[in-house]
Amino acid sequence: MMARRSSLGFLGMFGRSGDLRQLDAALRGVDLHPALVPEGAKLTIVNLMKDHWSDEPPPQAYPPVAQLLGYCIAGPEAFEQFNGLQHRLNAERRIEAALEAEDSFDAQIILMTLHAKLISGEVVERYGLRAD
Repeated sequence: MMARRSSLGFLGMFGRSGDLRQLDAALRGVDLHPALVPEGAKLTIVNLMKDHWSDEPPPQAYPPVAQLLGYCIAGPEAFEQFNGLQHRLNAERRIEAALEAEDSFDAQIILMTLHAKLISGEVVERYGLRAD
């Protein structure tokens, strides 16, 4: 079976693909407006998701991805204000685990935010992140 491609749409004539719409909805769910994430970064994220799942990513895969993105982009305090302490602690545990398992899915998401210069300076400083 051929994998479905993601689409940004074209001149308003063709719609965005379902995976990008699901990611946008998940980003809104963590109080991160999708317009704050460049389309190229979102395409990279959905492609990483397609690589991670053998078939199409299930709908329940998008909120955890958005939570990690939201934490990385907004920073700890802003993320906690909307999402609560437990979600902040979960995101921090995921980052710590990703630093241990450098080739993990979460590590790839964090690295993408770092390379795209979307990541909060506070997150970079707190975890000593750098792009080599």
